Amino acid sequence: MKPLSMDLTVFNKLDLPEPPVGVKFTFFRPEGMEQLGAGEKLSLCEIFKKAQATNSAFYFARDNNETCVGKILLGMEEMEPFAESGQIGVRLGVFQEARANQHLYQHIPKISKGIVNYVAFSPIDKLTFNPDVLVISANPTQAEIVMRAISYSTGELFRSTATPVMGCAWFLIYPYITGKINFILPELVHGLKGRGLFAPDTLLISIPYQWIPTVAANLQEMEIHLPSHESKEAYYAEFAGILADLAEKSKNP
Repeated sequence: MKPLSMDLTVFNKLDLPEPPVGVKFTFFRPEGMEQLGAGEKLSLCEIFKKAQATNSAFYFARDNNETCVGKILLGMEEMEPFAESGQIGVRLGVFQEARANQHLYQHIPKISKGIVNYVAFSPIDKLTFNPDVLVISANPTQAEIVMRAISYSTGELFRSTATPVMGCAWFLIYPYITGKINFILPELVHGLKGRGLFAPDTLLISIPYQWIPTVAANLQEMEIHLPSHESKEAYYAEFAGILADLAEKSKNP
């Protein structure tokens, strides 16, 4: 893996409750990292959360246990026909009929078979490699800053793409294979909510490698806490002042 070549310390400005996590999908075994314990039985979203909660770096391998659909989405295993037919979602009460559950599988992002043998996870302060995806968990106030940093120099739209199940596909794999930033609310995804991994007001923001330098540079340049967000009165006062100033200047352009 290529060594980290970006300065990501700017993310410390956000005072996040838990560290952003860099994720790397790789064919070859990561060097200089410990493998996730062989006896641990976790879902892919729980593996991500372990790196964040313990502030530790490690990699997940094809021979590790995974208790949900993570290996299927990573292209390490095939889905069982009874699952792909949509039976599980009906039993869980998430879908009315199997056809509704089965329909969404055509939209779920998956990595091609055999491409990924290992997935490295590292909290940002222990990051030694350039991540494929940087995942940030934040409350709405903190998330506003990150999303504003995305649009600050680009005018990029905010987009959220997800399904009621398989949340890990959308905050880990979708940004990697599409190059698009994504954000999801764990409370809206069955497994993430059921496992109780995140506070109810959490947003997960996933930034693919193409966008990480832009977001970091924008966070460095822009005002993190806008004065007009301090109160409604401050907002209206600032906005009225800007309108008056521009109206005056426009008289003599």
